[in-house]
Amino acid sequence: MTTTTPAPTGPANALTGKRRVAFASFVDENYLPGFLTLLRSLALSNPGICEDFVVLHDGLRPASVERIRALHPRADFRRVDADHYDSYAKGDQDNYLVRKAYFILDVFRLRDYDTVITLDTDMVVLGDLGELLRLRDGLAAVPQFFYGRHKLNSGLLVIQRPYLSDGFCARIDETGRSGAYELDKHDQGILNAVLDGDFVQLDARYNYVKRRLSGDLPVPDTTAILHFTGRHKPWQGGETGYGQAEDRWRQYEMGDAEFHAAYLARPGAKHHDLLVHYGTPHVRRTGDPESARRVAAAHIAAGEYQEAADLLGSVRIPVDEAWPHEVLGHALMSVSRYEEARTQLLLAAAAPNRAATAFSRLAQIAWIHGDDEAASRYARDGLAVDPTHRANRLMHLRTRSAPAPEEGPAERQLAHVAFYMERQGNAGDKLLPESVRLAFDRDTGPGRWHSVHAHRLFDEAALERVNARRGLVIGGGGLFIPDTAPNGNSGWQWNVPDRLLERIDVPIMVYAVGFNAFDGQAYGHGRGRFLSSLRTLVERAAFFGLRNHGSIEKVRALLPASLHDKVRFQPCPTTVTRHLVEGWTDPAEREDTVLLNAAYDRAGLRFGHDYAHFLAETAAAVKGLGTRAEVKCVAHSLDDERIAFDLRREHGVSLPVIPMYDFGNDEIRDTYARTKLVIGMRGHAGMIPFGCGTPVISLISHPKMAYFLSDIDRPEWGISVHDRHLGARLVERAAGLLDDHAAAVADVHARQQELWKVTEANAADLRGI
Repeated sequence: MTTTTPAPTGPANALTGKRRVAFASFVDENYLPGFLTLLRSLALSNPGICEDFVVLHDGLRPASVERIRALHPRADFRRVDADHYDSYAKGDQDNYLVRKAYFILDVFRLRDYDTVITLDTDMVVLGDLGELLRLRDGLAAVPQFFYGRHKLNSGLLVIQRPYLSDGFCARIDETGRSGAYELDKHDQGILNAVLDGDFVQLDARYNYVKRRLSGDLPVPDTTAILHFTGRHKPWQGGETGYGQAEDRWRQYEMGDAEFHAAYLARPGAKHHDLLVHYGTPHVRRTGDPESARRVAAAHIAAGEYQEAADLLGSVRIPVDEAWPHEVLGHALMSVSRYEEARTQLLLAAAAPNRAATAFSRLAQIAWIHGDDEAASRYARDGLAVDPTHRANRLMHLRTRSAPAPEEGPAERQLAHVAFYMERQGNAGDKLLPESVRLAFDRDTGPGRWHSVHAHRLFDEAALERVNARRGLVIGGGGLFIPDTAPNGNSGWQWNVPDRLLERIDVPIMVYAVGFNAFDGQAYGHGRGRFLSSLRTLVERAAFFGLRNHGSIEKVRALLPASLHDKVRFQPCPTTVTRHLVEGWTDPAEREDTVLLNAAYDRAGLRFGHDYAHFLAETAAAVKGLGTRAEVKCVAHSLDDERIAFDLRREHGVSLPVIPMYDFGNDEIRDTYARTKLVIGMRGHAGMIPFGCGTPVISLISHPKMAYFLSDIDRPEWGISVHDRHLGARLVERAAGLLDDHAAAVADVHARQQELWKVTEANAADLRGI
């Protein structure tokens, strides 16, 4: 059975509300030297920042375009329409300063960004620009005082979405054509006439003009952007009386090799795109293994495992340099080149400072291959080096000798591929396997089920065991994601080679799996492997059910049209818990609590530049809700407790913590059934309480949250973590659900009933299979 519920459409950031930020400049051949220096200064002064850079131009040579691309991996070239400004150019468009002044107005015609920061090509960046990227309101600029009034200074503008609109552009055009602005100010004259002083005033350090340093004064240490206003530019010979200022400009005038080395030498965190863009040619030029390690680590952090293996494998690593060996081992095991990975990790294990991590990876490889004894031995070796090493401790606990559960006869069992979470793992993933089994059989134990851990290598022995069963169930959870348990056999979480997948001869039932890629996350060079495995899986499956229509849309787009109809909707079984758990009774009374969950895995993809905003708005919401109910932090994993620490440290807000990662399945369900409301960021911090009959509000930082709310026709139950008024909206929507709680619960039950109808219809098909 299929349903007609449409999936949300549009780019992922339209679902999550994540702001798109860009820099922009108008560039021509005369000012190209200044722009190249600006790009170098931006990277060296802000090594952790890499946003799109929109290059407005009215004709750049191909060689100039390539020089810009070499300095910025996300340069976006857009040619401006010179004729557009003829009606108010006053005949002086041949003057570069006038052309620049008019053409920079084209930034207001950009429609694909939420925040645009303009930089003049005669600027250098000397300090942190993080504050500018965190701005969310108005149009901001450094003011200058003229005739008793503040007017904005040109060069730096921070423009928010309401100004990047047709309406504001119409006001600019009307003012430009009327000539009702100061002719000697051009762009700022037009903008000042339109804004009439209504702009956000920034500190002068963000547009510190050269003329303030006349007499060869030193540049203040607090200066973030130095602006070489006037006719004389440093690359044209400069001007007397500004020697110290021009020295600051010239420190960024360098060749590519020197610049790449300078970037890698900068302290602190570096943006993945910049580190890869500058580090790769540096490694190819120098063969430096330490630089290769750093670039490879950036690739690994982004899920680009083959790229990491290729780069680090291309350099000669001395035997006694343990860290590069360890990172190469990590990359190789992530693409399933296990024997080569073992060699690298054994070399790394010889060094005390890398041994614990190397042993943990060796233990992981052994466990993947089903050798629990070797995995336990490696984990103990790692703990001998560092008794606090978490990965080794968890592996040791996982592989401790324990009697295997006695399974029933194979002919009565279903095999079940899933991610089986150990103690102190993610609570949602812990509950999922049992929930999937309940959708097939009231008996979820080893008598009826043969467990196949998705992350262990599916080999000939595993194939034989599966083919001896009645069928194979795969699910649930977001198994289609590139960087959780990476492997080179499938490209997704189940570590299965195509040749073995094709030889499974019992019915394959893919049940409530999700496409879990984040906004901004891609499969990289592993995409081809994933597409091949996905297609083989769909072709072989007797039932292929995905847990939301957003995942259906994503997966169908990766398949040939002939396979589209095989992809159907099967809600996550956690969303219909009340119908699956035998003897379920709704609570007679609920605790006067609201449970708050935040997630921190891949925090950069979740929050972008808005974490401080999210935290402040959440603090305001907790204070507002505290008058109605006790707010508690519910932690699905250990990392989720960070919200409680950060709220206390930054805003003086204290929350009790519920360590759900330590709970059993019944306790998880009971906790969610007894509260009045759950405000959750994790997918299963919404789906599990919903399935228990509890109202939910989703903090949307991942498209899957919007997908689920669309499926139940309640998009208003979700608020983006980037929402400008997050705190107030949380309080307002929570108050509505709490004030008429009985109606809210009844609405949850009604929404759940629709998902149960789909589940029952699919169950009938599965019984036939």
